[in-house]
Amino acid sequence: MMSFNRRGFLVSAAAMSLGAMEIAHAQSARPIKIIVPYPAGGASDIIARLVAPELDKAMHQPFIVDNRGGGASMVGTQAVTTATTGDTIGVIDSAFVINPGLFRGKLPYDTKKDFAPISLLAMSPLVMVVHPSVQANTVKEFIALAKVQPGKLNYASAGLGTAIHLAGEQFRQAAEIDIVHVPYRGGAPAIADTLGGTVQMTFATVPAIAQQVKQGMVRALAVIGQRVSQLPDVPTMAEAGLPAVDATPLFGLIAPASLPADVVTKYSQIAATALKNDPLRSRVTALGFVPVGSTPAEFGNRINDEIEKWTRVIEKGSIQPQ
Repeated sequence: MMSFNRRGFLVSAAAMSLGAMEIAHAQSARPIKIIVPYPAGGASDIIARLVAPELDKAMHQPFIVDNRGGGASMVGTQAVTTATTGDTIGVIDSAFVINPGLFRGKLPYDTKKDFAPISLLAMSPLVMVVHPSVQANTVKEFIALAKVQPGKLNYASAGLGTAIHLAGEQFRQAAEIDIVHVPYRGGAPAIADTLGGTVQMTFATVPAIAQQVKQGMVRALAVIGQRVSQLPDVPTMAEAGLPAVDATPLFGLIAPASLPADVVTKYSQIAATALKNDPLRSRVTALGFVPVGSTPAEFGNRINDEIEKWTRVIEKGSIQPQ
């Protein structure tokens, strides 16, 4: 029979071995940065902070959100391309697919070559709203009003080249009307001046405008994309007769092109599974987003399609960066 001392020695040795393994794992499980190319608090930041814990839990590794705003999202996005140690990924929004057409030849990276798409995480339907003084209760009536008053109706955006600006430009082109773009520094002031009647119309995300619609402060004419539970009586733009208006902001996860394909696939599977199931699916939906969770290939195809679409809109509208 093994002596007590002998058994104790083996148990102690095994414990020391396990402890060493745990220390080694902790050292190898270095934090992974999720770069968000905007300050904290915006939609991209919210999505990143919802997905990060899911990656953390599944990978047994800390995923930390790193906000790096500036340069029309280019500062933070470029930081993803320069990461070479496999410890950095990034969240992008519609600026990622708009900027190639807006800053043609001037981006500090190649959108199609320098990144590995991981997953399309979510979409954020836009709502077309007008000030109550506007004599239009439907999209059709707004278009008719704009045609008898060319150049008289204004629409606000969060800034030149933003998703909201191009939603308005896409709407202007599809409806063949003359409305004037008024850029602001962010969505909040654009909404504020629409509420005040300084401008007649804007597009806004569901979380940003749903309450004001319910209170009668603005009138919702259509939702781009699918109907939303927060505003169930508001028709889609397609139902209103303009299916070509499909400017729905997207949010996705990308990595440097150098990240191994198996790691990209693993991240994609984790994100997609979490977004398609509760509790994350319900949390994302409650905030006014539409959860997606795609494969890398699906997201890559979507990126290419979006770049081509927005380049056409930008060229047709003769939009130049300022």
